[in-house]
Amino acid sequence: MSQSIIVVYSSKSGFTKKYAEWIAKELNCEVLENKKLTLENIKGYHTIICGGGLYAGGIAGVNLIKKNYEALKDKNLIVFATGATPPRKDDIDKVWEHNFSMEQREHIKCFYMRGGFDYSKLNRGNKILMSLMKKKLEKDAKEKGTSAEDDVTGMLMAFDKPADFTDKKNIEELIQCVRNFG
Repeated sequence: MSQSIIVVYSSKSGFTKKYAEWIAKELNCEVLENKKLTLENIKGYHTIICGGGLYAGGIAGVNLIKKNYEALKDKNLIVFATGATPPRKDDIDKVWEHNFSMEQREHIKCFYMRGGFDYSKLNRGNKILMSLMKKKLEKDAKEKGTSAEDDVTGMLMAFDKPADFTDKKNIEELIQCVRNFG
């Protein structure tokens, strides 16, 4: 097992965890859930990979990197975000801009991997927020009209039946990035 690489993740419904475990297995390195991890837990690693789901544009668990950026900026830093929607360059660029300063974006390698949505695995607070979002999506869908392929329609259907879009192929670019570090 590589002692120079660690994968840390925050996962509410399991999609980020699945990617983190695939990445760790491929790189033969340690993987830890980011529940109370501190700088002390990760500073000994040369490459730190941090993954989290997207929630209102924020990446879960990324504060471990952001708050400790000054102490970690000499490391190889990678962040991956997972979300239910298909990757769109403009949307993903906004996520990186929302979560990281310009300096951080120049240093941190960022990846987006499509995850999924499982309403049943959310905690009570997130269920309330998602129920409000569902009402808004339903209202918007009624007003605009949607097709079966539409993201909104897909998201609305996922409230009743979990949707899993994870694909092991989505880690390939991240794995190559780590291997290029040398």
